[in-house]
Amino acid sequence: MPKRIIILDTPAKNLEALGDAFMEASGEQCTLHWVYSADRLKEKLRTGLDWDILVLDCVLGDGHQNGLELLSGIRDEWPGLPVVVVAEQGDVDIAHQAIQAGANDFLVRSGKLVDRVSTLLKKVRPHLALIDHNRMLREQNMLLREAAGQRYQIVGESPQIMEIFEKIERVAQIPRPVLIMGERGTGKELVARAIHRAGGDARRPMVVVNCAAFPDNLLETELFGHEKGAFTGADHQTHGKFELASGGTLFLDEIGNMSLSFQQKILRVVEYGTFTRVGGSAEIRVDTRIIAATNVDLNQKISEGEFLQDLYDRLSFEVIEVPPLRERQGDVDLLARHFLNTFMQEIPSLGGKRLNQSALKVLRGYTFPGNVRELKNIIERAAYRDTTSEITPEDLGMLSGEPSLAEGDNFNEKIDAFKMRLITEALASANGNQAQAARKLGLSYHQYRYFLRKYELKELYPRNSQIL
Repeated sequence: MPKRIIILDTPAKNLEALGDAFMEASGEQCTLHWVYSADRLKEKLRTGLDWDILVLDCVLGDGHQNGLELLSGIRDEWPGLPVVVVAEQGDVDIAHQAIQAGANDFLVRSGKLVDRVSTLLKKVRPHLALIDHNRMLREQNMLLREAAGQRYQIVGESPQIMEIFEKIERVAQIPRPVLIMGERGTGKELVARAIHRAGGDARRPMVVVNCAAFPDNLLETELFGHEKGAFTGADHQTHGKFELASGGTLFLDEIGNMSLSFQQKILRVVEYGTFTRVGGSAEIRVDTRIIAATNVDLNQKISEGEFLQDLYDRLSFEVIEVPPLRERQGDVDLLARHFLNTFMQEIPSLGGKRLNQSALKVLRGYTFPGNVRELKNIIERAAYRDTTSEITPEDLGMLSGEPSLAEGDNFNEKIDAFKMRLITEALASANGNQAQAARKLGLSYHQYRYFLRKYELKELYPRNSQIL
């Protein structure tokens, strides 16, 4: 039986008798929710609650949107929601049109309404059972995603992140090298730490080295250590990162920046698990898992003779590609709220803030050349700058400067991003005055309003302007 039914009623079409019929036919096991306009209906449907059946009249009347037009829009946005259309006796043709428009069934308002509703519920029972099953699967998947996110300390629900979680789980138990590839700021070190934690005892050491931060002579000492007297100032023996990470994980970040001669030294450690300290002759054996990361195209480096094919082969037992943030747009809202909540916990005096929908819309439309790291910085700066409880697009500080033309967007998406940035920047500089913003861009007032509607920017500065 349905658990939650939403009914669109209007003053001209009193559906209380129909509601009573649903309650009686379901044994009062369902909850009825009433709305009185198409706008309110859509607002309710967008809350994320799970609705079992929508009931609406073919002809809403009283100046409201036609029921069939509304049904078409609902089918586009909520294709899986069962819709029952109510028709008066004599409106059977309209009811058939409703079925063609996507309604699951229709009810003729007449006597024996309870019997008709009971028959209807029997007909939609298989559909409701499928909805319940899919709902259960969604809830299970959500719990699994949340558990994975907590386990790996990585925020995201996009398919790309789910695939990374699967790879982490598989490779964590196998003591072999892993190569992590991705643009700067995508979270490669987070993935490395997740592999380390998932591999067993979290008390095992994990040591991080940024290979790009050292010239070869210093990197050799950093990784392999040195003997006393190996060079001027070496007045005692020092253990390198390989020894410090023994039994655990050594994360070599930016490995693509190593010279060929140093790559040979790393290759030997990967192959044989042994090395010698600088200034020493004794071979030292270590049991260290190597996770390497780079933001450069190693295949191109190999073809140009700047990276050893043998080293690539040894490191790439598993390759994990961390996608840029622009390719995981479904995660932008999650990450933005996560960074805001984390920052407010760190700085309690900044608590109580939230991102409004217009700010989230701007974030979704941005391409983030600095990826997740850039998003984190944007959110923290916005929370710091904002003097109210609501963070707006103006607080984000993303409306000035050139829009990002990062790789990954097609030509039309780049053009739209550019136009959207110009429109919002002009509106911000004009303090929400649309006519003034239009003049700044050399557009007519009506042209400017067209772009506002096209890019759904009507939530910006609603106190000063309305889009009809």
